[in-house]
Amino acid sequence: MAHAIGTREEWLAARKDLLQAEKEHMRRGDDLARRRQAVPWVRVDKEYVFETDDRARTLADLFDGRSQLLVYHFMFGTGLRVSNESEGCTGCSFVADHFDSAVPHLNGHGVTFVCASLAPLERLQAYKQRMGWRFPWVSSLDSDFNYDFGVAFTEEQRRNGADYNFRHVDEPEPQKEGMSVFALQDGAVHHTYSTYARGVEALMGTYQFLDLAPWGRNEDGLEFPQAWWRRHDEYDKR
Repeated sequence: MAHAIGTREEWLAARKDLLQAEKEHMRRGDDLARRRQAVPWVRVDKEYVFETDDRARTLADLFDGRSQLLVYHFMFGTGLRVSNESEGCTGCSFVADHFDSAVPHLNGHGVTFVCASLAPLERLQAYKQRMGWRFPWVSSLDSDFNYDFGVAFTEEQRRNGADYNFRHVDEPEPQKEGMSVFALQDGAVHHTYSTYARGVEALMGTYQFLDLAPWGRNEDGLEFPQAWWRRHDEYDKR
C-alpha cells in the first residue's frame, strides 16, 4: 500500500504533534529507570564459579574491580535450534553484535559487562573468534547460575513447568535469553534486576535504527517477527 503524501506544512504539523508524544515516552522511560533502580536488592550467598579465558572466577571476581555487573545470558549449544552445537543462538548473536562498542563506556562508568553460557569455554572462544567479538565471555557450564537466574531448565522443569519471565510456562525450552544485573556492596554480591524475552530489546540498537526507518521493523507477514534475523556473516547466504 502506497504511503500518504502531503505538503511540507502538513508534514511539519504532524511532526510537531508526534514530538510531544515522543517527549512523553522518554519521560516515562526515565521514570521506569528510577523505579528499576529503587527495587530492593537480594544478597547472593551461593557460590558460583565460571571458567574464563585466564582462570576460574567467582561471581564476585567477575566484577573485575568495579561495583556493578551486567551478565547477558547467551543461549549456546544443547537444546537450541541451531545447525550444530558449535554455534550460538541466532537471536543472541544478533544481540551480541551490539556489545563491543558499549563495553569501554560501561567500564569507564564503573560497570562490568560479560556474557555467560552453558557451553564449554573452548566452543565459546571459537565462536567468538568467528564472529569477531571482543567482549568477555565466560562458561557457566559447571554451575547452577543459569538455572538459578531463570534462563535454563532441568529435565524435571521441562516436564512439569517452570517460571520464565516471571510467569509460569508449562513446557519451557532448555535455555532462554535474558540479562541479570548485580551490585557489589560491603564485599557482598547483590542481585538487583533481571529481564527476559523482549526485555533484551533494549540492548539491540539495530531495532532503534529500524524504528526510525520508513517501513519500521517491517516484520508483518513473517512466520514470526524474528524470522529475518541472521548471524552477521550469513546475510549474503540467503
